[in-house]
Amino acid sequence: MADQKHLDVTLETQVESVNLAEEMCLRVAEAAGFDEDDCYRIGMSVREGVINAFHYGNQERPEKKIYLAVDLTPDKMVIHVLDEGKGFKLGDVPNPLAEENLLSTSGRGIFLMRSFMDEFDVVPGRTGGAEIIMSKKLPSANGQPPNDPDEGGHNATPHQA
Repeated sequence: MADQKHLDVTLETQVESVNLAEEMCLRVAEAAGFDEDDCYRIGMSVREGVINAFHYGNQERPEKKIYLAVDLTPDKMVIHVLDEGKGFKLGDVPNPLAEENLLSTSGRGIFLMRSFMDEFDVVPGRTGGAEIIMSKKLPSANGQPPNDPDEGGHNATPHQA
C-alpha cells in the first residue's frame, strides 16, 4: 500500500530510550495531523510502553533490546513496543482502580495506554517477550478535519520543562 509509512527502531535498554521513543512518535503524530491533546496521549502511551519494556520486560538488562515500530496507515497510527523478556498475559495485570490496588503502582501504565489509545493489546512477541500493539485513529479518519499546517508550530509536550 503506497500511502502506508513504516518506521522501525531498535532501542537500547536504558532510561534515555524512553525519551527517544516518545520524541520519534510525537514527530510522526504531529506530521500525521494529530492535535496537541492526542499528541500528549500518544506520547504518554509510548513512554509507558517503553518504560514497561525497559523495567518489567527486559528487567533493565543492557544486553537486551527494545523494538519500536510505527505504522502510519491511511486511517490510523499503529505503535508496536516489543521487549526481550518473558512476556505476560494482559489478564494477569491488576486493575489499578480496584480498591485493593489503589495504592499500588502496578498496572497504571497499562491503564493509561488503554485509556489514551483507541486500540490496545498485548501479544506474545517474536523475541519471546511481550509485544504491545496500540493505535490511534487519524484525525481525518474520525470525521474531524486535519490540522491546518499553516497554524504555526504548537508544542505537543507542554508538560516538559
